[in-house]
Amino acid sequence: MPPKTERTDKKEVEAVVLDFLQWGYADDKRPLNQREPIILAVGTDQFKLLELIPKRNLAINLHDKVYIGDGERKVVERVKRRVSYAELSNTAKGEVEPVIAEIIAENEPRFIKFYNEAVPISLKLHMLNLLPGFGKKTLTDTLTERQKKPFESFDDIRSRVKTLQKPEKFILERIMLELENPDEKYHLFTSK
Repeated sequence: MPPKTERTDKKEVEAVVLDFLQWGYADDKRPLNQREPIILAVGTDQFKLLELIPKRNLAINLHDKVYIGDGERKVVERVKRRVSYAELSNTAKGEVEPVIAEIIAENEPRFIKFYNEAVPISLKLHMLNLLPGFGKKTLTDTLTERQKKPFESFDDIRSRVKTLQKPEKFILERIMLELENPDEKYHLFTSK
């Protein structure tokens, strides 16, 4: 059974703009005045890829953080639907990785908690092994160090686990793997 996180059933509350299509999708055959503008965005909690409909006549920039939760929204009229990675525009695909890197940096304690609390999934597989490039030595060193004292920051991990010099990069690569491959068996950071 896949590991669960506390975020799996929650709605996204904030999203970051990956692309703004003022006249909708290019392949939309309707006249320009009948098209809806579209924001392609990624949620900041579960990294859901979303198609949003903005309110009219607003300036929207890449990397803007927009509120999409319940109640009054300043920028977004409605959340239209979830989209797959394959459905993103080329611009959005180019922005998703740097935006997720920013989200990881802004939410460092959340990802440090993952390093501190990750558990075995089976006798032969640990949650940390699901991070791309995370081998046996890195796993052993990480588990040994966190037993001594929980990690406090990415810098703390770097200083104590010599084989883990870019802990945030491992998280980023795992999130990208989950987004690009929705059939991935385990989802540590995204929801199916």
